[in-house]
Amino acid sequence: MAGRVSDWYFSNGKDFDGVTEQLADVRHSAAQVGRRAPKFGLNGFLIARDTEAEARDTLREIVAKADREAVEGFGAAVKQAGQSSADGKGMWQDSTFEDLVQYNDGFRTGLIGTPEQIAERIVAYKKLGVDLLLLGFLHYHEEVEYFGKRVLPLVRELEAQLPDGEAESVSVHA
Repeated sequence: MAGRVSDWYFSNGKDFDGVTEQLADVRHSAAQVGRRAPKFGLNGFLIARDTEAEARDTLREIVAKADREAVEGFGAAVKQAGQSSADGKGMWQDSTFEDLVQYNDGFRTGLIGTPEQIAERIVAYKKLGVDLLLLGFLHYHEEVEYFGKRVLPLVRELEAQLPDGEAESVSVHA
């Protein structure tokens, strides 16, 4: 449906392979009806820290403090519902417990690490065709400020190095 009628397609968190597959599917369905493919938005959960070890420790802490019963209940419900979808699996069928802690698979985007690692990953998603990242943060006010000061300038520097056809900035919304 996204390829046939949408201007934007928003995806749950995906790794590079998942994004590549979704983009190909949506672009193909748009081409079949003579439309330009919609713009692509991707959900992500960002954990930026001064070191990768600190970021990974924060991820482990988030997962460890999750309400196991609630996450497992959500996982069971959405996986059961997914069985009635056209592909028989739905969007969360291959999600792990860790993925489901952040309800839209936001950890799967891999935006966890140092400012440099995250900036490189954001630009890599842009190169795949992601136009917008819808980001979540653990401690919103502090982490959005850190993102704005430490990560976003690196993203803009890397974007400035892209060839002209890829130079438009990726939109980031928190």
